[in-house]
Amino acid sequence: MGVGHDQGETEPEVTAARRRIANGAEPYVYTAPVLILIIAVLLVPLSVGLSYAFRDIQLLDPYSGGFVGFDHFRELKADPSIRAALRNTLIWTGVSVTLQFIFGLILALLLNREFPGRRLVQALVFVPWAVPTFLVGLDWAWLFNPVVGPLPGWMFALKMTRDTNNLLADPGTALIGPIVAAIWWGIPFFAITSLAALQSIPKDLYEAASIDGAGTFRQFRSITLPLLAPTIAITILLRTVWVANFADLIVVMTNGGPADSTQTVASYIFTVAFRRLDFGYASSIAAVLLALLLVYALAILSLRRLFVQRQW
Repeated sequence: MGVGHDQGETEPEVTAARRRIANGAEPYVYTAPVLILIIAVLLVPLSVGLSYAFRDIQLLDPYSGGFVGFDHFRELKADPSIRAALRNTLIWTGVSVTLQFIFGLILALLLNREFPGRRLVQALVFVPWAVPTFLVGLDWAWLFNPVVGPLPGWMFALKMTRDTNNLLADPGTALIGPIVAAIWWGIPFFAITSLAALQSIPKDLYEAASIDGAGTFRQFRSITLPLLAPTIAITILLRTVWVANFADLIVVMTNGGPADSTQTVASYIFTVAFRRLDFGYASSIAAVLLALLLVYALAILSLRRLFVQRQW
């Protein structure tokens, strides 16, 4: 009886323990496919790519593949092309993202108002976002071509340029072309995200502000911007990382030239990897770019967290 009594008391405990283990493991079972996919698609290629930065991987050299340690990073430190690429990346990313955000926010504010044909205008505004970037680069390269494109003539007529020469062929102005193309292509991203955030702001706040005598600018500064701040921080973070890693427009429009005047870090990685076929050195450049973007992302997220805490 004593043994049976002890068994009767321990069996529910064992069952409860098993149930707790099952309940604790349940979320991991549901998320396991996603985790496996992330590891297979993201983490494994990332680890392999980073390992190339410490190896001599040259596709035309059958004897390459050996471990070289930090030799690529020492070479990178003395490479004048990477310094120019870093400077161009800052200009390319900073100007592109800033103007995309400004024009996108203005467009979102306009589309947030009711007017006839609003749905049609919204659809037309978002068309650039649906155009493949390769085609965007070809279109804008054609527009800046003085032989077949209208822009050089228009810019000369408006006294914006001294002649009708190809803007993309001048080292002093070549970077303007890809920046203009990137702005045109990226405005819908900020317009879409900002418009969604604007439509989530309660209208009662604006009505109460109007009753208190606040004008349009005061409402924008006191209501719209603070409530849009979290969305703005995330969208700028995502877009900055995106543009910094974005080489399509530059490769298509200028191929990094003339004289490396439009070479960014992303396009330099493309040049080293797929033209020089030096995957080891290209991976070391990519590792540096990854580290810089991680530092930037952490800084933006920290500022966003600080802003949210001050709001509360």
